[in-house]
Amino acid sequence: MVSIKDIAKKAGVSISTVSYALNGSSKVTDETSARILAIAEELHYVPNAAARTLKKRESRIIGVFLTDFRGDVYGDLLDGVKEVLNREGYDMIVCSGIQSHRMLPERMIDGAIILDSGFGSEEILRYADRGHRIVVLDRELSHDNINQVLLDNRAGAAAAMNYLLERGHRKLYVVTGPEDSYDSNQRLAAVKQIASERADVTLIEIHSNFEKKGGMAAARRIIEEYDGPAAVFCLNDEMAVGICNVLNETELNVGEHIHLIGFDNIELTKYLQPRLVTVDYSRPKWGAAAAEHLLKILVGEPVKHERMQVKLIEGGSVGQA
Repeated sequence: MVSIKDIAKKAGVSISTVSYALNGSSKVTDETSARILAIAEELHYVPNAAARTLKKRESRIIGVFLTDFRGDVYGDLLDGVKEVLNREGYDMIVCSGIQSHRMLPERMIDGAIILDSGFGSEEILRYADRGHRIVVLDRELSHDNINQVLLDNRAGAAAAMNYLLERGHRKLYVVTGPEDSYDSNQRLAAVKQIASERADVTLIEIHSNFEKKGGMAAARRIIEEYDGPAAVFCLNDEMAVGICNVLNETELNVGEHIHLIGFDNIELTKYLQPRLVTVDYSRPKWGAAAAEHLLKILVGEPVKHERMQVKLIEGGSVGQA
C-alpha cells in the first residue's frame, strides 16, 4: 500500500509537507500542493482511515446496532438515519451481534444508535461513562452521554384497546413480542392496565416473537379455543399477517369472527382484505430524529429526550362484537 512517505520521496519534499497538501493546508503553496496531489493520484494513494481516526479522534462513521435486519420497520428506520447522516457528512455502519459491540470501545465509530436487545443496559452505561455518545431507541437510561428517542408505545396500545372496547369486545387476546423487547413490554403494560380497570373484560396473553410464524402459532391456538367472536391485538403487524394467513385457510373470517388489530402499519398490511386496523408512526422520522439527536450530543449541544407520536389507522378488520 502506498504511504505518504512514498509520495514525499517521489516529490522530493518532507512527509509533513505531503500531509499538509493532502489535508488542504494553506502552509503549502498552490503549486507544491498541486504537484503532490498529482503524484498521490498517480501512485493511487488511499488515505489510511485508521491512522486518520487516531489523529483526529473521529471516524465520521456512526454505528447503528439492530437486533434484526428483517422487515419494513428496520429498512424505513435506516433510511431516515442515513438521510440525516449523509447530509451532515457522516456515513453509517449497521451492526448486529455481540462481536460488533467492540466498535465502541475501539473507537471505530464516533457514536451509536442502539435498537438491539443484545446490548445490556449496564454495558451501555459503561460505554457512556467512558465518554461514548449514544442514542437508545429501546430503553430508558439516564446519563449525560445517552439520549432517548422512543416510540409512544403506551399511547398506541391504549388507542388500540379503547378502539376494541368501544366496539363492544370483551374477550381480548393480546399476542406479545419477545420477553426482552422494550416496545412489546411497554405495549403489553398499557393493555394490562386498561384491562384491569374493566371487570367485564377477559384478557388472554399469547407470548410470541414479533415474527409471522409466531402469529401463525397464535392463530392455531385461537382457532382451538374459538367459542364466539373475539378480538385479537397483535403487538406488531408481522404477527397479524401470520394470523391472517392461517385464518384464510379456515371458515373463520377476519372482521366477522376474529377482529384483528396490529401495530406498525407496515406496507404489507395495506393489501390485506379487509384492511388491517393498526397503530401507525413514521419510521423514517424515528430514524432521522435519532441521527439528529446523536449529532447534537457529539458536539456537546443540549438535546432533550423525544417520544415519537403514534396514531391509530382504522381499517376494515374490526367490527362490532
